Amino acid sequence: MEMEEVSSSSANAAEIPSVPVQRGRSKAMYQFTQQNLPACKPVLTPTWVITTMVVTICFAVGTIFIPIGLFSLQVSQSALEIVDRYDVECVPPSFRSNKLEYIKDSSIPKNCSRYLQVNKHMKAPIYIYYQLDNYYQNHRRYVKSRSDKQLLYGLKYDYTGSCSPEDANNGLPIVPCGLIAWSLFNDTYSFFRGADALKVNRKNIAWESDRNHNFGKHVYPFNFQNGSLIGGAHLDPAIPLSDQEDLIVWMRTAALPSFRKLYGRIEEDLHADEILEVKILNNYNTYSFGGRKKLVLSTSSWLGGHNNFIGIAYISIGSSFIFIALVFMLLHVKNPRPYGDTTNISWTWKGISS
Repeated sequence: MEMEEVSSSSANAAEIPSVPVQRGRSKAMYQFTQQNLPACKPVLTPTWVITTMVVTICFAVGTIFIPIGLFSLQVSQSALEIVDRYDVECVPPSFRSNKLEYIKDSSIPKNCSRYLQVNKHMKAPIYIYYQLDNYYQNHRRYVKSRSDKQLLYGLKYDYTGSCSPEDANNGLPIVPCGLIAWSLFNDTYSFFRGADALKVNRKNIAWESDRNHNFGKHVYPFNFQNGSLIGGAHLDPAIPLSDQEDLIVWMRTAALPSFRKLYGRIEEDLHADEILEVKILNNYNTYSFGGRKKLVLSTSSWLGGHNNFIGIAYISIGSSFIFIALVFMLLHVKNPRPYGDTTNISWTWKGISS
């Protein structure tokens, strides 16, 4: 009886058709799941790597960067500048051996006249900058001496410990507090073309984001520059900080010891060979630390003012990439690396069962 059951079950098994392996799946899907698709397996020889990857990429970067740098230099040269250093010439000859005494003595007039020649036609707007050299606004103690919340909220924010030693005077808080505001630049410039005064627009010289978000519209100067030691310019107590654009420009500290800050704009063209008279009030003390003061008139291009840094940077990077490409080529030609035997690579073997 058992023998009959075994024989019948084996007969039934023999009658069941075999199930196809793919079970209806396409051949491509089967090869994909079994990782049996054809693939490209390149042999990265030194010649291929150097010529294709290193040399080609470096030459491509160099040929792109160098023309961009040359174009940037050309655009930068189209922005015209007049630069005049006046901190020495504006000191009377009798005080040039002791400039510090001159600048500290309030009884001595600080008026000074300078004459600037316009060599080429300068198209409006013409930007007026003051430039300070050897002035470290990035000093850690100086940068921290401010209160951003007080600039925004005024006397409502009474913690000004970071502003020390210019946080209070005679028991009353100072608004704006800190060394940065205390040392506000206070030289002034007036421009004349012959007998006619040139109007200087001093509006919108600060960033709009600073005026609207960092300086309070209802915050007014209070107890400012009332101490025994006066640092720089005074502020009009009737004008809110958001409208004191000289202060806003000055409070954005510079990262380098030589910097320029916008003073205003001349919105008239200046013609070639014209002579401008500049009347300066030389009030700001840079003599105690060996600083220098310059007046800058500049036009602008679509890249900004006269600045060769971008062009020089592009040319330097492009040239260095081309130099690297040439070095790799010479090294490969002089000391070529022997190739390995490609017949020993696994996927070129014959007779290996899959």
